[in-house]
Amino acid sequence: MTVPPEFSSRAADLAAPRTFRWLADGIGYGGDYNPEQWPEDVWAEDLRLMAEAGVSVVSVGIFAWSLIEVDQDSFEFGWLDRVLDGLAGAGIGAALATPTAGPPPWLLRRHPEILTVDANGRRNGPGARLGWCPSSVIFRERAGKIVEALAHRYGDHPALRLWHVSNEIGNENGRCYCDACAAAFGHWLEQRYGNIDALNQAWGTAFWGHHYLQFADVPPPRAISGNHNPALVLDYHRFSSDVLLDHFRFERGLLRRLTPDVPITTNFMVKPTLAPVDYAAWADEVDLVANDHYTTADDPHRHWSLALSADQARGVSRGRPWLLMEHSTSAVNWQPRNRAKAPGELIRDSLTHVARGADGAMFFQWRQSTAGAEQYHSAMLPHAGTDTKVWREVVRLGDHLRSLGELRGSTVEPAGIAMIMDYASQWALKSWGKPTVELDPLDLPSVLHRACTRRHRVVDVLRPDASLDGYRLIILPMLHLAYDGLAERLTAAVESGAEVLITYFSGVADQTGRVITGGYPGAYRDLLGIRGEEFFPLLEGETHVLDNGWTAGSWTELLQPTTATGVAHYTDGPLSGTAAYTRRELGAGAANYLAARPTDDDLQALVDDLLARADVPVVARADDGLQLVRRRQGEQGYLFGINHDDAPRTLTATGTDLLTGQAHTGTVNVPAGGVVVIRESA
Repeated sequence: MTVPPEFSSRAADLAAPRTFRWLADGIGYGGDYNPEQWPEDVWAEDLRLMAEAGVSVVSVGIFAWSLIEVDQDSFEFGWLDRVLDGLAGAGIGAALATPTAGPPPWLLRRHPEILTVDANGRRNGPGARLGWCPSSVIFRERAGKIVEALAHRYGDHPALRLWHVSNEIGNENGRCYCDACAAAFGHWLEQRYGNIDALNQAWGTAFWGHHYLQFADVPPPRAISGNHNPALVLDYHRFSSDVLLDHFRFERGLLRRLTPDVPITTNFMVKPTLAPVDYAAWADEVDLVANDHYTTADDPHRHWSLALSADQARGVSRGRPWLLMEHSTSAVNWQPRNRAKAPGELIRDSLTHVARGADGAMFFQWRQSTAGAEQYHSAMLPHAGTDTKVWREVVRLGDHLRSLGELRGSTVEPAGIAMIMDYASQWALKSWGKPTVELDPLDLPSVLHRACTRRHRVVDVLRPDASLDGYRLIILPMLHLAYDGLAERLTAAVESGAEVLITYFSGVADQTGRVITGGYPGAYRDLLGIRGEEFFPLLEGETHVLDNGWTAGSWTELLQPTTATGVAHYTDGPLSGTAAYTRRELGAGAANYLAARPTDDDLQALVDDLLARADVPVVARADDGLQLVRRRQGEQGYLFGINHDDAPRTLTATGTDLLTGQAHTGTVNVPAGGVVVIRESA
């Protein structure tokens, strides 16, 4: 099967969808390449070892601004010319970065006002990365100069495959509270609300006497002795995401004008943690979603969390293939305790991303640094060289990805389960003044996603505006804010036969964070057939038992079923006898409401029941412990079986394992810590 070496972009600045050349002949493979850290006589060895590992694309120049523009308007391109020429000669593509993640010291010395200001009014010093305020006119001007210089010089270079704008925008500069940002925030609010009366009404500024006369009076949420209006904090999150996105658009605009045939992206950080920007909105602006992901050493469920992150990346990409721009071969260096990956884990992690929609797997970085802030961060080529576990697995992974080349351009088979998540809801949920500190916006999404994937199902993580057609089980896990039309679309899905699960503290507030009155959860109480009266969050360590055997901790609430039926009730405490879990049958389906936080095992039992009721098919029949995903290229299916356990597992499939060439009929053995990718027979 021949896969066209193109991909389609629907970036918002394009007049119509268009195709671009893909980064490699098959699945892209490589990492950040920083040759400027090394003597030039090392570069030839880099190219030789890249060929040995099967590297096909590398990111170049991410933090090289000070070595390209060595002083204002003084450029030295010679070394970068030689690097790109070498890559082109070796048949390796370049994701060439605009190096704006690292403003040069000469620029910060001349214009320290570029640096961000924290909530306490302290200007951050130079020395890290992303040391720039997105509202800085000077930074925008100088960034434009370096971007244009690179585009003019390398726009037609044979190595160039992709523009890599900056790096992890919003990571260190996600929030700036300087005067320039304060002024920009006022303009942003005026565009959003139209007039100050509308803002006062939306935010409820009569509380504590915060009624504003003009937008210029509205401050950023700088440090104060008390707490800000949560509506202000939420909108500052939105503003910060938008003003950073505006900078991306600025750089993209220059590149698009000068190099219209080269696709453009920037690397996201989509993962089950609180995000600095709204990646769903950003995803509509790039030609290709690119994501960075790192597992958390002390997360006992890190491989399931990885699966959620990959599904989130596929979700913001609206189901289209995406690129894993960074992950680690082994330990990182920025967690409290940096765990090295076990043998085989590097390969399993990489192929998990590929299974869930990535058409490339890249690492930070190619050669492990000997100096600098990340000198102990793992890389493809470690300090100890090629006679190492890491290098052998890097080479083996390259072999695997070559054998999977025919998957490029395929997509993950549509799932039967939808989980709706949104960044604004997560920001709103973390603002001050909620009923308990235990309201973690990523808790239930993580546990419920894991409960589904453990049962050999795939979950599509959707935006609130996504179509719900065809989904048999739809989950809203603590989706705090209400969204226009979502309740109606959920009702239609239930009537058509879907099972819907809505958890506590979902749909409680509108898009400004203002509570919807009349009973909780305001946006969905009619669909659910309940009326919540009062939240009863539990104290630390407090639990209550339900009559179905579940144990509730951290959260309970007092509610009354109206047209719903109580399925599980409290047996003790102040809510004894009242419903903790309800179900309303409607049309061919049902709407379920979880008003308590049961244990993880109880949530698994809940998911098992809903999977059975919704009749969600498994990806394939398999032993417990395997992660299963199927990608499809037309009628051709590719079944991934990934075993993170220390014991062998089996699955049922007929076809050929692309990683080994072995044919299988019926039972497929997946060794401990192993992976199979079955090209399924018709």
